[in-house]
Amino acid sequence: MMDRSRVVRRRLGFGGTLLAVLFACASLTPSLLPRTWLFQGVMGAVTGILGYGVGATAGALGRAAIPYRLPERGRRAAWQIMIGGCSGLTVVALWYSIDWQRDVRALMGMDVRINWFPPVILAVAVTLFALCLLLARLVRLAGRRLIDWLDRYVPAYVGHIAGVLIVASVVAVFADDVLFSGFLNTMSDISSVTNEGTHPGVRRPGSAKVSGGPGSLVAWDSLGREGRRFTGTASTVSELTAFSGRPATEPIRVYVGLGATSSPRQQAAVAVRELERTGGFGRPVLAVLGTTGTGWVDQHIADSLEFMYNGDTAMVAVQYSYLPSWVSFLADRHKAAAAGRALFEAVRARWDRLPPGHRPRLLVAGESLGSYELENSFRDLTDLVARTDGALFVGPPNANHIWNHLTTQRDPGTPVWRPVYQGGRTARFAQHPADLWRPRSPWQPPRVVYLQNATDPVVWWSPTLIYHRPAWLEGPRGPGVNPQMNWFPLVTFWQVLVDMTAAMSVPPGHGHRYGANIVDGWAAVAAPRGWTASDTWRLRALVSAP
Repeated sequence: MMDRSRVVRRRLGFGGTLLAVLFACASLTPSLLPRTWLFQGVMGAVTGILGYGVGATAGALGRAAIPYRLPERGRRAAWQIMIGGCSGLTVVALWYSIDWQRDVRALMGMDVRINWFPPVILAVAVTLFALCLLLARLVRLAGRRLIDWLDRYVPAYVGHIAGVLIVASVVAVFADDVLFSGFLNTMSDISSVTNEGTHPGVRRPGSAKVSGGPGSLVAWDSLGREGRRFTGTASTVSELTAFSGRPATEPIRVYVGLGATSSPRQQAAVAVRELERTGGFGRPVLAVLGTTGTGWVDQHIADSLEFMYNGDTAMVAVQYSYLPSWVSFLADRHKAAAAGRALFEAVRARWDRLPPGHRPRLLVAGESLGSYELENSFRDLTDLVARTDGALFVGPPNANHIWNHLTTQRDPGTPVWRPVYQGGRTARFAQHPADLWRPRSPWQPPRVVYLQNATDPVVWWSPTLIYHRPAWLEGPRGPGVNPQMNWFPLVTFWQVLVDMTAAMSVPPGHGHRYGANIVDGWAAVAAPRGWTASDTWRLRALVSAP
């Protein structure tokens, strides 16, 4: 009877099988955030097929460079040892994966009682791996047939090169024009329908001070789902008065959705006219806000500033997409940058026309892709502070060019997850409120604040994770980062990418949840005269209330 190792050898390569198991087992190790058993199974398959590809390629190159092959007995022994070792490693990794996930949850104060099914994880991973491998081998078979056909008419080396290039081109075109484009079209169709809806409890406002209300230049129906929530949930005068104990002013919120116009310049022009209509340029504070892919504005950013100034504020934002943020980041980043530049430049140009003594404080703020949107309005930190009166960026993606520069050029001895740039004289980074006041050196206005959690995958995910160990896994770990997390080529890239799916499913202060810390960020950047630490704590409690 044929032994099991011989059956496997006939269907799989040694190097590919070895690295497939090693990569899949590495994917079971802890990352930044907890994950579900289903995502773990999918990730095991993805990393496994990547490992197989790397191992198979390395094996082919090795055989080409060194033609020597072990005798049959040696190959059989090597396979038996490898199968036994990989089986044992898989069992151990699956066993420990339960405790690893519990440890990650415990670090974040989450319930450690979880549903984790190692046999099901293994079954999902093996099934998806087999399907991917079958598809890859069908492509390889087609390539070989094509090369054999070409070799009949052209020299062998020409046929081989042409065959490889043709197959690679077909695969690339299929992946981009069929799979990726089809995915984007599907997501666009779904998101466009969602964009037409309205969040429960949101009603068309009766205030003329917000877009979509009476006299607005922007129709309520054109705002989109998130735009309607932004303008339809503005803080009320009664709420503001109850907090401050003084008569409040009706806040101004301007928003231009894709339903009004899809041109960034036209959106910006409409937004400026809306600010003029509502009297936004006459308020003490004017904030230009960035939006995420769906057009969402973090309510904490808007509400906190309104309560600080007792409603005497104006805010403006535009929608550049209705796709989810992670899809927009892949496909619409250029749209975010164009929208941010057009809006800020239009607002700034109108602001410049005001008499110097009658200009509001011009602030910029954004979360996630919204921070990327507005950062792209400026060349660098110097340009940012020269043309604004302060900035608050929350959970900035790794692609933010100003953030990236400040982080890579941080002062020696400061960690990447809490960097200090030029002694903290202009820009500061924080996960906890106390971080804003470190170092204790002078912090001159205009001030720039970056709120970033050490466990936020939006901040730390980068294509360089494929081949480079990140600085945030060197030296002391940031708050909440599992000390057992390690870097593995290719694998960590996918782990952190999958972490994004859980970024909003963890308690505030972890993942992509910033909560009441946004209050402290605004208090550091643009606190009104007379604002106290007690006021900050009261406002933190208010915005944290369910």
